[in-house]
Amino acid sequence: MGLVSFVTTRLRENAPAAATRPGEDRGRDDRLLAERRRIAQELHDTLLQGFFAVSMHLHNAVNHLPSDSPAKAQLGQVLGLVERTLDEGRGAVEGLRLPHPFGGSLGRALAGVPKDLCLSATTEFRVVVCGTERLFAAGPFEEVYRIGREAILNAYRHSSAKLIEAEIEYRSTEVRIAVRDNGCGIDGQQLKRQGGRHWGLLGMSERAERIGARLCLLSKVAMGTEVELRVPNRVAFEQSGSAR
Repeated sequence: MGLVSFVTTRLRENAPAAATRPGEDRGRDDRLLAERRRIAQELHDTLLQGFFAVSMHLHNAVNHLPSDSPAKAQLGQVLGLVERTLDEGRGAVEGLRLPHPFGGSLGRALAGVPKDLCLSATTEFRVVVCGTERLFAAGPFEEVYRIGREAILNAYRHSSAKLIEAEIEYRSTEVRIAVRDNGCGIDGQQLKRQGGRHWGLLGMSERAERIGARLCLLSKVAMGTEVELRVPNRVAFEQSGSAR
């Protein structure tokens, strides 16, 4: 199979918006707010409540296992993952950004992904940081971290790779993040049929678009996959402090 490529570069346009009357703007804003509230309520009443029920059942199961049972530790890890997912879900529903424990260090955050998601320890994973690390602004950090996490998770799930690497390069005008693996690659026809949904490309590209970043995927069957994200410095460090 040939090389598979996917790029999103739809940055915000500077074209003037169509003129609207103040009443139309208020009506549109009210409808958008009402829709956001409806979606938040639906998420709370379905997904979050479901995860909470799963969490309770897991707690009961873990508590009834003997302390020397091998399954106790494994279920404990799963329970921790469910609880972290619940916390993130609540934050999203409430429109809040949960502070990341690493305080904006993207390298440390991505290095913790395999443990946070209970991913297989048989696959080698490493993070390489090139240049002087800088702390991201809170908003861009959240989006970039989630794109990187999704790329890492996809590599673990689908690539059958022996090595997965996340590289973060701090350049003079941008930050380049690349998640690559030496696995099976992506079948171009399958990707085309599924429209990228199987690999979470739609969600990653939408996040990149929101902050004015550029996302690119390159893959070849039996030769691995690379997901590359380029974030302009003016976006990445807009509100953050000095280099460290």
